[in-house]
Amino acid sequence: MQYKQAELQKIAKSIIATVSSKTLCFYGEMGAGKTTLIKALVHELGGADEASSPTFGIVNEYHKEDGSVLGYHFDFYRLNDETEALDLGFEDYLNQDVWIFIEWPEKIPSFLPEAMHQLKIEILDPTTREISIN
Repeated sequence: MQYKQAELQKIAKSIIATVSSKTLCFYGEMGAGKTTLIKALVHELGGADEASSPTFGIVNEYHKEDGSVLGYHFDFYRLNDETEALDLGFEDYLNQDVWIFIEWPEKIPSFLPEAMHQLKIEILDPTTREISIN
């Protein structure tokens, strides 16, 4: 489905209504809008935090208004080896009943859970994206 920036909240609602797993893996080139879409998802899910890219920290934790954990946002772009994800305790994060948003999942193929959805974002032009969900 194609969308523009102004339609992000509608797209986020649609994704939440469509997926059966809380683990979402985001594929797309740099600048495709992975983090921007995750921000919209966190907002739509009632996140109290402003979502941002965890590129340098690798993982961000988001909370609901009541202080409970909404989910975790991973950005594995800077990983040199997929085993570095284990050093972060990645498997422990996956064992929680919270939302898991993963950017650059292709960096950790051996550790991706079976119960997950792949969201592929393609840049069509400077203002239009196309997303497919598998």
